[in-house]
Amino acid sequence: MGRRKKGRDISGWVVIDKPAGITSTSVVNKVRWAFDAKKAGHAGTLDPDATGVLAVALGEATKTVPFVTDAMKAYRFTVRLGQSTNTDDAEGEVLAESTDRPSDDDIVAALPALTGDIMQVPPQFSAVKIDGQRAYKLARDGEEVEIAARPLFVESLILVERPDADHVTLEMVCGKGGYVRSIARDLGEMLGCYGHVRELRRVWSGPFDVEDGVTLEELDAVAKTDAIMEFLGPLEIGLVDLPELPTTESGAVKLRNGNPGLVIGSGVEYGDEAWASLNGKAVAVGRYKAGELHPSRVFNTPDL
Repeated sequence: MGRRKKGRDISGWVVIDKPAGITSTSVVNKVRWAFDAKKAGHAGTLDPDATGVLAVALGEATKTVPFVTDAMKAYRFTVRLGQSTNTDDAEGEVLAESTDRPSDDDIVAALPALTGDIMQVPPQFSAVKIDGQRAYKLARDGEEVEIAARPLFVESLILVERPDADHVTLEMVCGKGGYVRSIARDLGEMLGCYGHVRELRRVWSGPFDVEDGVTLEELDAVAKTDAIMEFLGPLEIGLVDLPELPTTESGAVKLRNGNPGLVIGSGVEYGDEAWASLNGKAVAVGRYKAGELHPSRVFNTPDL
């Protein structure tokens, strides 16, 4: 007989304002402990030295993680001009240096080339898999591997401020799979002066905003008490980018059993992905077909 998982059956989203110096996995573990939750996951890794929005899903909300991961995200970051590093951030070994410094006009003129639908090569130190192994592991072993460029949509990339000749602060809104470190590296190469990320903060991710985030210290202060529930948002937040289709009591029963269920369709086309709700609570995600939702994910929450 398998060992039963410890913890509560609790579902929802927690927005953490992640501090620097801790991994995303460690943050998830701290949140799961604080809520005494059975299951937890996050929607989009942040590098250990990065700060800002890290959305953590608990329980059934983990089934909505893919929809948040695919959403647009915004970053504010500072590029150190004049140096390239092997990690494309300040933690790495300096590989090359330049005394050239571009003007603000030069920087602004270069940004459109990194906007729109672009092809981006991930950093050598990244989680990209090369022949079954993570690129960062190969890089730590001293291997320099060729990583194929990947498509990325960058909605906007703007210059925010120029603190001094060596630094420039930018804001970027992009889609899934973007590496800010690669943007800094490529911008430095385009300007002929090299560059790497000095500071990085995720401002928002899909429906989650850093202004709504809770710090680990605030969470720890109310860990495993009823007061912690103040920081738990509903599971449904992770579905805001999908159409909501109300269902009936009988439709909800069918959907929860994995069968197509009646929904009230409005503004959706045949084959569209949507989620069914009963009294505002998520029942299932699936495809809308001829008045029914064909479920691909079913939510087993006790309040339905």
